[in-house]
Amino acid sequence: MKKLQILGTGCPKCKKLTETAEAAAKELGIEYEIEKVTNLNDIMAFGVMMTPALVVDGQVKVVGKVPTVEEVKKLLV
Repeated sequence: MKKLQILGTGCPKCKKLTETAEAAAKELGIEYEIEKVTNLNDIMAFGVMMTPALVVDGQVKVVGKVPTVEEVKKLLV
């Protein structure tokens, strides 16, 4: 199971990133768990200074933008 974490305070871009990550995981048919990380100290603990950010299994993959579903799919395989 993949652990996907969305780092952000809940802005529209953060919500879009959540939708995109879910869509990519569903298209790939992989099991996943999504966690939204909204606490600024927790976000900064990842070394992230711009949101939204996508973390896959503990590794920061995307910072400061919303990738396409296809881009996220490449990060999940």
